[in-house]
Amino acid sequence: MLQQLKIDKELVRERFCKTLGSYGRNAAVQKTMAVELAEMVCLEEPAGKFDRVLEVGSGSGLLMAELLTRCWVTSYYANDLVEESRQCLHKVLAGSQVEEFHFIAGDIESTLKLPSGLDLVVSNATLQWLDNLDEFFRTMSAHLRPGGILAFSTFGPSNMQEISSIEDVGLSYNTLGELEILARRHFDLTFSREEEQRIEFSSPEAVLRHIRLTGVNGLQRRSWTKSRYQHFVSEYRRLFSCENGVYLTYHPLYCCLKKKLL
Repeated sequence: MLQQLKIDKELVRERFCKTLGSYGRNAAVQKTMAVELAEMVCLEEPAGKFDRVLEVGSGSGLLMAELLTRCWVTSYYANDLVEESRQCLHKVLAGSQVEEFHFIAGDIESTLKLPSGLDLVVSNATLQWLDNLDEFFRTMSAHLRPGGILAFSTFGPSNMQEISSIEDVGLSYNTLGELEILARRHFDLTFSREEEQRIEFSSPEAVLRHIRLTGVNGLQRRSWTKSRYQHFVSEYRRLFSCENGVYLTYHPLYCCLKKKLL
């Protein structure tokens, strides 16, 4: 039976901090999600002009880069658990038209001083790491202006199911329907969709390397013994082989919401 662990935010911070330099080169799915999310924002607001924007889980700047090539933003607020990501974002900002940039370090679920009157809140491939999504939606609604947009991508229950089936441990992912129910308590839903992608790798070892280089293994402080490693590799090859090696499933979810008008 799959063991759903309580998220260790400090471990998540440590793992993503280690991979800031390699994330952008290896997180191909998350980069595609950032492109889709930025396009989704543009469809919702064709003029592409936003006075105050907050990004939750800004990381190495994948989404920021996509947004700023499509939109005009006056004040950009970026939040991340990893304070060191600030340097990555400054590189993305170089040459942009953003007039003000503010970095807010820390856990978005803790007591952080967030800006009010926001036009747009965005988050790419981050919400699966949160403990209380209902409270997150409530907080974002409180900081958005009436009619303001919340647009996000995250992952669904099939995400990395190959890993969890062998290791018997994984995140507690929400379905798209569950996310819609939670979000509708505070927002009007304007768009949602989901997809599954099978990414092929040459070997189970290449899958593990991919996971390590993207930092998405922040679930357990558990070392790889020789027997555990050999079991994982043999089971992965036995269960999830394909013509070009082995595969790994990603399950992106997308939602675009508007704060209810008073």
